[in-house]
Amino acid sequence: MAKIVAVCTSENKGCKKQASEEGILKEDYGLIGDAHAESGNHRQLSLLAIESIEKIRKLGADVCPGDFAENLTTEGIELFTQPIGTRFSVGDGVILELTQIGKECHDRCAIFRQVGTCVMPLEGIFARIISGGVVRAGDEIKII
Repeated sequence: MAKIVAVCTSENKGCKKQASEEGILKEDYGLIGDAHAESGNHRQLSLLAIESIEKIRKLGADVCPGDFAENLTTEGIELFTQPIGTRFSVGDGVILELTQIGKECHDRCAIFRQVGTCVMPLEGIFARIISGGVVRAGDEIKII
């Protein structure tokens, strides 16, 4: 079963996010309390797999969920291999739509400077929130 490992927020852009057990996703807005939430934006929510984080750990970096500024850390599903427009369900009724795979990294982040690479530009995804609700660590995530 693919699942959510952590729900991560930050009050400011450009910094690591704090991992927690749950959060509220607002339709066509984002994760309540996160600096990146914005109505009408196609990057309302960011997701990255713990398997991607593990790749960087193996290179010697001490990284955790939220360190790549992702909102949802997942496990057991390769979201970045899905086509744009794919929809996912999370927990009880939350629906997300994949809008972007990867991102341009304008400034090399601290992780890149430490180990010479970063996974977020290639394996992180962005989504818009079609149907909101509460998301929790442990919630199932699946392609619909």
